[in-house]
Formats: sequence, structure tokens, C-alpha cells
Amino acid sequence: MSETLLTLFSFILLALGLLGTFLPILPGLILSFTGLLLLKFGTNIEIPTLYLWIFGFLTLISGILEYVIPAKTNRKYGGTQWGSIGSFFGTLIGFFWIPIPFGFLIGMLLGVLVAELLHDFNDKKKAFNSVKGTVIGFFISTGFSFTVALAMILVCSFYTFF
Repeated sequence: MSETLLTLFSFILLALGLLGTFLPILPGLILSFTGLLLLKFGTNIEIPTLYLWIFGFLTLISGILEYVIPAKTNRKYGGTQWGSIGSFFGTLIGFFWIPIPFGFLIGMLLGVLVAELLHDFNDKKKAFNSVKGTVIGFFISTGFSFTVALAMILVCSFYTFF
């Protein structure tokens, strides 16, 4: 395959990865990291290996944080362990059983709400605050992933064009 096609395909993967940071149907940073690896090892573009280690580590951390941060912010906003567990299972259920683009988000929010109401049905305000904390956590983790994907694009662009 020609180097130009590999470079183009790498940037397509990087762009799809950027979109995947907020579209659950695409595996976000994994696509971006694959584009980075293809650019590094499939072309003559000299991207320092240190960037591979840094972005590999950040991709791994981001994958973990996508599940941990919403549960932690849920707790910060008054949620209980029930809400954290509901967040985790609701995300999984929503991802697989709600067939719309943001089904995982709906599942996560419903999971928190239902779990908190099961814990204490009389304290609806606490349940809704817990959902609010989960939404904030989701946006924090999505923002982190988006920033890492954007940084990958910028690094690859720099070494490709300059």
C-alpha cells in the first residue's frame, strides 16, 4: 500500500476516534491510537516513541475513567453506593439494549435513578441530585477522552506536515 494511502487512512482513524469520544457506537480512543500506530509504523513519518507510550497510557486510563468518574461524581452529589452500582449496570444495559445512539447515557441515568429510588423511595431530591452528579461525571470523562483524541490528531499533524 502506498504511504499516502496509509497516511490518509491513519487520519481517518484519528478523526473517527475523535468522534467516538462522544458517540458510543465508535470505540473512541482505540481508533485514534490505532491511527497513531499505523502512522508511526506504516509510514516513514518519524513520531517519537515517547508519544506512543504517553497516548497508550492515556487511552488505558481513559477507558477506566469512563466508568469510574460518573460513579464517583454520583457519590459527590449525594448519591449512595446504590447509585454508583446503578450507574455501572445502567451503562452496560443501555449500551447493549437501548438501540439508539445515546442509549448508554439513557441507561446510565435510568440506572442511577432507579437504584437510588430503590434505596430510598421517599428521597426523590437525593435521587435526582445523584443523577445530576452522574451527568457531570459523564461530561468530565468525555471531555478528557476528547482532549486526548484531539492531542493525538495535533501530534500526528505536526509530525506529518511540519
